[in-house]
Amino acid sequence: MIFLPAIDLKDGRCVRLVRGEMDTAVVFNDDPADQARIFADAGCSWLHVVDLDGAFAGRPVNADAVEAILSATDLRVELGGGIRDMETVERWLDCGVHRVVLGSAAVNDPSFAREACRAWPRRVAIGIDARDGHVAVHGWSYATEVTAADLARSFEADGPAAIIYTDITRDGTMEGPNIEATTGLAASVSTPVILSGGISSMDDLATIKEVGDGLVAGIICGRAVYEGKVDPAAAVEMLSGDGIMEP
Repeated sequence: MIFLPAIDLKDGRCVRLVRGEMDTAVVFNDDPADQARIFADAGCSWLHVVDLDGAFAGRPVNADAVEAILSATDLRVELGGGIRDMETVERWLDCGVHRVVLGSAAVNDPSFAREACRAWPRRVAIGIDARDGHVAVHGWSYATEVTAADLARSFEADGPAAIIYTDITRDGTMEGPNIEATTGLAASVSTPVILSGGISSMDDLATIKEVGDGLVAGIICGRAVYEGKVDPAAAVEMLSGDGIMEP
């Protein structure tokens, strides 16, 4: 099970949102590369990055900040937000992003998402952001009728590197993760599933480790890290070597 600290980018800075609402943004670091170095120094091997502006614009917006992160550390970066075509996927992978995350595109343009998964094996993840079990897109601003489980199963044959499952109602709230929904989704697919949203403490990590062993491949954590509720070094030590093979 891997621990992935999160950097969400808005206007070139590290921010955290509550339930994906842009007007709730709180800036935690003006220098994303510096924040990435902090995580690397703590022993993290992965970093989850989201271009929030890109998610709304439908194209990369914070490219300079992403490139600075890539230059600053050797962390394996997974990047989502505004990736809607093969050219953008290829550009980011060529720049050093370890894998890209396709969210809105997986719903709005599934043929592109499937083609990308097949073209770059284990380099493309599917981001499923759900509210009450239904997928939301375009920076979580639009709810669809598609269920998270149905969307995940629809990509099984294409070999995505992972499913990144975010419960929008928990994201940024530090009210605890939706472990039941995440483990239920993980049990229904063969693709590794990464949990995101709601982590509030080291106790949450311990619970996921116990309940999700063999099901949950990783845990993304944002606000709890920035507010000192989760220590990255301790989280890496706690989760390392446990659970299923990392995606």
